[in-house]
Amino acid sequence: MTSVLAIDNLSVSFATPDGDVEAVTDVSLSVEAGECLGLVGESGSGKSQTFMAAMGLLAENGTANGHISLDGLDLLSADEKKLNTVRGERIAMIFQDPMTSLTPHMKIGRQLSEVLIEHQGVDKETGRRRALEMLDRVHIPEAERRLDMYPHELSGGLRQRVMIAIALMCEPEVIIADEPTTALDVTVQAQILDLLMEVKANLGAAIVLITHDLGVVAGLADRVAVMYAGRIVEQGSVADTFASPVHPYTQGLLDCTPSLDVETEALETISGQPPNLQSLPTGCSFHPRCPHVFDRCQTERPLLERTPSGQSKACFYNGAEAG
Repeated sequence: MTSVLAIDNLSVSFATPDGDVEAVTDVSLSVEAGECLGLVGESGSGKSQTFMAAMGLLAENGTANGHISLDGLDLLSADEKKLNTVRGERIAMIFQDPMTSLTPHMKIGRQLSEVLIEHQGVDKETGRRRALEMLDRVHIPEAERRLDMYPHELSGGLRQRVMIAIALMCEPEVIIADEPTTALDVTVQAQILDLLMEVKANLGAAIVLITHDLGVVAGLADRVAVMYAGRIVEQGSVADTFASPVHPYTQGLLDCTPSLDVETEALETISGQPPNLQSLPTGCSFHPRCPHVFDRCQTERPLLERTPSGQSKACFYNGAEAG
């Protein structure tokens, strides 16, 4: 199948008083219609900035280079007017903090209907009716009453459902969900994940799931890409990656994830801290924390290459035989 969203050799940097920060370096990703791609990694690994670049929402000091194609449209070269017609209608983002993403002084119904008024030119009555239908669709109880409420009057779980409803209003081709279950209790997290699975099954949209939670990826994604220090270090199917990770960082993430299936006295940890993006280590960025480091890792940067198993990794280590 053809990729709906394709990112090729994307780099994102930010100008700061202390020098440029390379937040994303040579990242290539793609996602097809009806597929969910999970993007995982520690905070600061470049996950969100990759897709903020795709949405044209980088901070003023940010610069993006490379190519990002939405079904043939190059988003990086598109002007603001073109991006405004695309955002919300063809590509939508569910942000991780609905309390700051929703407009606090606007009622929920208006925030939903304005998406249709702006992109499809419907009248206010039609917009309100379809907003009500969408709140029902995302399983918000007493939907009609919620239309006339403000964001602060809703619980965290309901606000997140409203964010999903806004993203779905125009039935976009691509939905980017940035940490959609952050700060929610486990019961509400499960409800939000069930809702996203419904969206994936019924709408046929491509979903990009940005998260640090491997459990969320296991429950929803088809493929997974692992980021470290602004680069992709492993890609593959969720089944293969979880069963047989090919990069030590991925293995470390899995080792420090609790499991109900395995009885363990203590979780493993990844030693050390993520590197400073202004002064990355020479060679492989992960080598100061890697349990399998050897000389080559400290001087040469590994490229992301396909393995015989079909996964891709940026690592020189090959099990017992290094290099």
